[in-house]
Parts: sequence; C-alpha cells; structure tokens
Amino acid sequence: MEQEGKRIKTPITESSVKELQVGDFISIFGIIYTGRDAALPQLVRYISQGENLIDLEGAVIMHTAVSPAGIAPTTSNKEEIEETIIPLSEAGVRMHVGKGALSKKTIQALKKHNSLFIVTPPAAAFLTSKVVSSEVVAFPDEGMEAIHRLEVQGLPGIVAVAHERSIY
Repeated sequence: MEQEGKRIKTPITESSVKELQVGDFISIFGIIYTGRDAALPQLVRYISQGENLIDLEGAVIMHTAVSPAGIAPTTSNKEEIEETIIPLSEAGVRMHVGKGALSKKTIQALKKHNSLFIVTPPAAAFLTSKVVSSEVVAFPDEGMEAIHRLEVQGLPGIVAVAHERSIY
C-alpha cells in the first residue's frame, strides 16, 4: 500500500465502496462538500421536499465548517449531524467524513445504502493544505457553516465504518 493509502477519486463509485474495509487508509482527490449542525439538517429538508440543491450521487460530505483558520472535522455523532447521515446516504452520499463513534442504527443504514464513514485527524493546518479551491454552494447565510464545495488533493482518512463493521 502507498504511504498515502488508497487513492479515492470523487464521485465515489459503489464498487469503490465495496472494496474498502475498516482500517483502510485513504486519500481523497476531487470534489467534496462540507456541512455541519446548521446546514446539513436544512439540506435534508430540501431533499425531503424533492429539491436537490447539489448533486449528491457518489458525493463525499465532510462534517466541518470552512473558516479562515481552515477545516477540521467536527463530531459526527452530534444529534444534528448524525440524524442527517441516513437521508444523505439515501440521496447518494457514499462517504461521510468526520470524527467520533456512530450509533448502531446509523452503522446498519450505512451498509444498507452502500456508504462509509471516514475519520480524519483534527489537524486544521494539515487538512487545509489539501484544499485546492473552495466555494459556497448552499446556505450562504450560515457563514462558515454554509455548504462549501471543496476541491481536494489527498485529503487523508481512515475507514471507520464499512459493511456494518466499526473501528469503535
């Protein structure tokens, strides 16, 4: 295995998800989206009303805000965030990136929808160095918690939940 882990290009294919296992080191290349407590529940509401603000098929969503200090994962098992993981997976998100253990219900749903949970180090300077470009794509009134579209090169992570297995 390469030092940077398995290279994952977005959008994520279902076959890529099937090949990854708990504990695999990965590096993500391409487009990812960001969101956390303020924006993700809003995005889910739009989806439930049949409005797709962004193309989520094969998408990666990182649980973070985008601030002048950079990006770093927030805790994914906060109620406002974890409750969005299942409907976002149903809408096509293949990878959720954050930190923390997820509930059994969420782990089971990730398997059902062929999605994964990735943990990444909470090292803002390091993670921000992997961002090539950033733009707000939804909920600009939320400021740094708006949904951003980031282009990343080599965003690191470890597969924490895959195929109903968890590192926690």
